[in-house]
Amino acid sequence: MTLASRTWDALGTTAQVTVTDLDGLDAAVGMVEAELAAIDVACSRFRDDSELAALNRADGRPFQASPLLVEAISVALGAAEATDGDVDPTLGHSISALGWDCDFAVLVSRGEPERFELLPAGGWQSVRLDRERGLVTVPSGVEIDLGATAKALAADRAARAASEAAGCGVLVSLGGDLAVAGEPPQGGWPVLVTDDHRASNGDGQVVAVSVGGLATSSTTVRRWRAGGQEHHHILDPRNGGPVEEIWRTVSVAASSCVGANTASTAAIVRGRSAAAWLDSAGLPARLVALDGSVTHTAGWPEESR
Repeated sequence: MTLASRTWDALGTTAQVTVTDLDGLDAAVGMVEAELAAIDVACSRFRDDSELAALNRADGRPFQASPLLVEAISVALGAAEATDGDVDPTLGHSISALGWDCDFAVLVSRGEPERFELLPAGGWQSVRLDRERGLVTVPSGVEIDLGATAKALAADRAARAASEAAGCGVLVSLGGDLAVAGEPPQGGWPVLVTDDHRASNGDGQVVAVSVGGLATSSTTVRRWRAGGQEHHHILDPRNGGPVEEIWRTVSVAASSCVGANTASTAAIVRGRSAAAWLDSAGLPARLVALDGSVTHTAGWPEESR
């Protein structure tokens, strides 16, 4: 079995598709490209023509959503419920108030805004979703941001679709959040877990992934300055500010990329109580503190020294 990969830029990050059969690579890549294009049109906060942008302009009126946006909203609300609101999709105004109101590449190139504001999340429980009729209602003054879950959902959907199209095992990685489908290579898919997914080597740990997904949340990569202060993108929904940095990186393995990403993000938000929470949930995780010390939970493999 010979692995074959292709990498390209997508969704403001790096997409990578790896297959267990070279003959299936083109079909897998085509399916992943289609899935990413669809999720971008449905869920992007930075496209004026996206469905999400239209939903956020609805000003409290019921919005007729596509099946994909309905699924994405449902996943986001499920993540909020599973984490007692630590992963909240109503942080749209909060992240914009900190200065991140455009594509990240534009944000870091345009210069530092003079001011920022802390705005708590609008509250995920205020969002109404009628799955049968495809209607989403967001209160006036509340803005949805699906950044915490949409990329992971795209990875899960893309891996399944690509494996079916290619007829072989597939790994899909989107900015380091990955999902696998189909028959894995012998011993599992080797994955480097590190602070920065763009690093092909360096500090980190190689683990094997055979099923489900793996996601890493980090405060080290997406950082910017506003109002004379440096900010990172993982916010506390209760006050709208960046969470205290107890862990610089949390990586979690779960039955899906959505589940892994939900848990890794919530762990960054929970800080000191994160390891106990992950252990109690039976979620294997690797938590890296600011000083570089590493904590494992729930059977995450030990690291060679």
